[in-house]
Amino acid sequence: MNDITSIDRPGPTGTARPVTDLADDHVRRLAELDPILAGDLGWPQGQDRLPDLSPDGTAAVVATCRETLDRLAALPAPDDPDERRCARLLTERLGARIAHAESGEPLRDVQELFGPLATIRTAFTLMPVSDESGWATVAARMGRVPEALDGYRASLAEGSRRGLFAAPRQVVRVTEQLDAWIADAGGRGWFAGFAGQAEVGAGVRADLDRNAAAAAAALHGLRDWLRAEYLPAADGTPDGVGADRYRIASRFWNGADIDPAEVYDWGWSEFRRLHAEMAVEAGRVLPGAGIREAMAFLDDDGGSTGVVEGGENARRHLQQIMDDTIAELDGRHFDLSGRLRDVESRLAPTGSAAAPYYTPPSLDFSRPGRTWLPASPDDRYPLWDLISTWYHEGVPGHHLQLASWALRSSELSTFQTSLVGAVSADVEGWALYAERLMDELGHHTDPGSRLGYLNAQMMRAVRVVIDLGMHLSLPIPADSPVGAGLRWTPELGREFFGRHVGGGDALADSELLRYLGGPGQAIGYKLGERAWLTGRERARAAHLARGERFDLAAWHAAALAQGTLGLDDLVPELAVLPASRSDVADSTAS
Repeated sequence: MNDITSIDRPGPTGTARPVTDLADDHVRRLAELDPILAGDLGWPQGQDRLPDLSPDGTAAVVATCRETLDRLAALPAPDDPDERRCARLLTERLGARIAHAESGEPLRDVQELFGPLATIRTAFTLMPVSDESGWATVAARMGRVPEALDGYRASLAEGSRRGLFAAPRQVVRVTEQLDAWIADAGGRGWFAGFAGQAEVGAGVRADLDRNAAAAAAALHGLRDWLRAEYLPAADGTPDGVGADRYRIASRFWNGADIDPAEVYDWGWSEFRRLHAEMAVEAGRVLPGAGIREAMAFLDDDGGSTGVVEGGENARRHLQQIMDDTIAELDGRHFDLSGRLRDVESRLAPTGSAAAPYYTPPSLDFSRPGRTWLPASPDDRYPLWDLISTWYHEGVPGHHLQLASWALRSSELSTFQTSLVGAVSADVEGWALYAERLMDELGHHTDPGSRLGYLNAQMMRAVRVVIDLGMHLSLPIPADSPVGAGLRWTPELGREFFGRHVGGGDALADSELLRYLGGPGQAIGYKLGERAWLTGRERARAAHLARGERFDLAAWHAAALAQGTLGLDDLVPELAVLPASRSDVADSTAS
């Protein structure tokens, strides 16, 4: 899987797979435009380059999407289930991407977590650097950072010309993020610190040092331009995006058009349910204590779950959680053999957002899946709310799903089995479902650990309420403990989050910026979980109605073998999956 121009896809002799072939060709063409995407897949070509972040670069991606859709429309309607799902995914995903680009979003893409700057830096952390050749490629790519940032600045300047701005609080946060990157490594900058790890000869060392300095200078220039020119021009840009932009963004992240009123009301019902459960669990943690008091106790004391001092110790502990979970679940609830067992816990680089995250394996597994833990302000890591988080980020959450897709990448299209075509709500919904599954399987008998699980669920319910509320300026119900009878503002959203979700001020501040900078993304966790639960229960009911045993492990295997789906398609597809071991084996062998 290391050749960007050829994907070896074995299949039954004489089987025509025109949609899969088209999807693979689309991925190849995107990878030529975006070398970071190629690196994510494990393809080595172009790893000394960075994508064109200028308006011309966006236009080239849009043109590629349009051409693929035109070619798809000329194909006959497929009968094969995998082909049918692939055609649906291509149609929906490419249409959503075109609409997102043509609404002008890339021209005002200033945000801490999902923006181009974070993407560029993450790409360096995933590059293979086991030998001098790898570091030489890193050096060459570092030399392209100024060009990439010039293109990004050109896009923001074009947005400014059209009156399309990011909100000032997003700009302020990104300049602070750049401050941290620039100050890293004793003031030499993050790129110099990263390059300093290399044990290489004099020639490659000179290239690394020179290009790291050039990258640092480019970050300086961009930060100063954002502060001096862009930020004053953006003054007065509202934080909320309004109904039209929210509709486009929600489709982009979730693969569905949502009913904002229904989702908002449901989010409130989930908030109330979880608040009641957390009150009970808090009393088990600390008799007579309220929720906030119990969480403060766990932050300080750790309770029976404990506190780990130091990032490296925390990293090792989280690795052990994943290793133990794999050993316990394998053969009982999932097949976790072979390459699926290869997952690493890492420490996130300086200046990352406050929330942990996961990066998937390359398609050939030469780079393993990795979870990333951001540094805490005091370098202390209470475990009560990290255990469920690592079920989400690692196993059986993101790692199991995305690594399972990679295993099927020679059978399904690469578009279906990688983040190229992945629907955020499907991915995040599975990971949140995985957290709930671990609770269902009895992995939160400790009251601190279970309060951590409920806190993680509460954070996702709060996301639904305040993401919709802030962007659409929705009314706050009369029984709300914050802002009753008012309409949502960022200030009320921050107060609401801080009052009901544990994790501290840094997390609350980071989360608020995340929702405002990526409208519609945060609601996908709970919406995706709801879809996975609904699909599971409909599949169970169908099997029982036929007098058949419902095998949850078999259903999981079939579900993870489908590749990604948008929320428009997820429940119907999950509801009809086979749930017996022999049926699954038959369905995934073809």
